[in-house]
Amino acid sequence: MSIEAAMSRISQLQAMLAGATSAPAPAPTTTSFSSALASATGTTTLAGTSATTSPIATPAAGTSALPQGTPYAAEITAAAQANGLDPALLAGLIKQESGFNPTAGSPAGARGLAQLMPGTAAGLGVTNVLDPVQSINGGAKYLKQQLDAFGGDVVKALAAYNAGPGAVTRFGGVPPYAETQNYVKAVQAHAATFRTTSAPALSSAAPSFSPSSAPSEI
Repeated sequence: MSIEAAMSRISQLQAMLAGATSAPAPAPTTTSFSSALASATGTTTLAGTSATTSPIATPAAGTSALPQGTPYAAEITAAAQANGLDPALLAGLIKQESGFNPTAGSPAGARGLAQLMPGTAAGLGVTNVLDPVQSINGGAKYLKQQLDAFGGDVVKALAAYNAGPGAVTRFGGVPPYAETQNYVKAVQAHAATFRTTSAPALSSAAPSFSPSSAPSEI
């Protein structure tokens, strides 16, 4: 091989080696901080959405659907809900019956917050009519019975609670007793007050009821 040929070959080899060493290295893979954080925590986020979710709020036990300051509000609410009643209606009934006085009594023999007669109380499973919770639950059950008996008619149910279901059946509605007629109106008025969130606080110290003078079957 001539010197010229050898020199040409050497130049070719040098060019090949230079091309091999100058090849660009592959670009390093980069991971964003948010992607790395998502991988580490096991969560996946979508564009425009938050990775956190708010828990669903549930009513706390012992809360009340009645205005603040209503006596026995939590107990009345619980009894009403257990029997499918409007808490305001049950509270209105108890206010009219006893003025929220758990030891109230009537000349006819009804006693307690819901003013249950002894026989009616026994039939409802109430062993102590002076126990506020038992009386409230008993009154709620009895009111529910009257609503069921009279097709959900609140007026007839309230009249039956006061004068007895037999009297309502005989007269085909509210009996012609002034006390019963006033009772139905008063309970509904109280209930309307309890349905307003701005209702004034009520005190259980001074009962606002009057003893029943209508013939009572409860």
